Amino acid sequence: MLGTCAPRAAGHSLHLRMRRFFHSMTARLSLVGLWLMGSVLFADDTTSVRLADGFALPCGIENGKRYYKARGFRPNGHLGEDWNGVGGGDTDLGDPVHVTANGLVVYARDFRAGWGNVVIVRHAYLERGDTRFVDSLYGHLHRIHVREGQRLERGQQVGTIGTGNGHYPAHLHFEIRKDIRVGMFRSKFPRDFRTYFDPTQFVFTHQNLGGGERTVAVPVNTFPNQSGFEEAGTVVAKNRGNEPDRSSPVTTSGKRIVFTNGMRFSADTTRVTSESKTNSSKKGSFQIDRYEDIRRPPPKFNRP
Repeated sequence: MLGTCAPRAAGHSLHLRMRRFFHSMTARLSLVGLWLMGSVLFADDTTSVRLADGFALPCGIENGKRYYKARGFRPNGHLGEDWNGVGGGDTDLGDPVHVTANGLVVYARDFRAGWGNVVIVRHAYLERGDTRFVDSLYGHLHRIHVREGQRLERGQQVGTIGTGNGHYPAHLHFEIRKDIRVGMFRSKFPRDFRTYFDPTQFVFTHQNLGGGERTVAVPVNTFPNQSGFEEAGTVVAKNRGNEPDRSSPVTTSGKRIVFTNGMRFSADTTRVTSESKTNSSKKGSFQIDRYEDIRRPPPKFNRP
């Protein structure tokens, strides 16, 4: 009996070792596959996309629900905006998030590391007759509703508000980047207006744009681990222009949004329009709506 059992035991042990080896190799190949998928998202380094006919805010389109900007953009600090539902806490968990403008999905994955699900969309738009490119980022999503390579129209849902896999109370982290090389490699790039726009300022000043029916070539594979990274440098230089921040005539005092050049913001429509002729003689800038909340003042929460 011992003579027959020993070979069986040895065979069983060999079988277990082979299974462990197979699973180990499968896991390693999966990691390699994820890296390759990130480095070769598109076959070519350009693809076509519709020009943006305007930019809009990513929250509050449906059901009339109100949101406020709980945390704003600050160079060398918070490089985007955090948007919350006025109910506070996780009352906005699962609420829809909409793409700010026509564009192309260049990233849609769970990045983990405090980010959770992230979507990055690339946009082409006209600025003073020239074609420019920006990326919009939607972070901490609960669900992703789009895929990489998908073309989107302004207002299309990209996902839902989440908690960054439980790291934070539910909110949307929203960024607008003039440097389309960043991707999820933020530590490699300047943390200021050379790389980023103030999102709300950019949206307010780019709500109505021409050329929305045109299709243009947009650079892709531009992230540091992708093939078009080096060539994208010329595009980024053009995006930056000669000014530190091309998003304006809007400036901020940290408390309010201040418009110049005869522009006015309506809290009812959340749109910027030119002043009427009756007010055209008014000189200087004027203050409008709260900077922390472009729709309504943030709610007051009682301390426990």
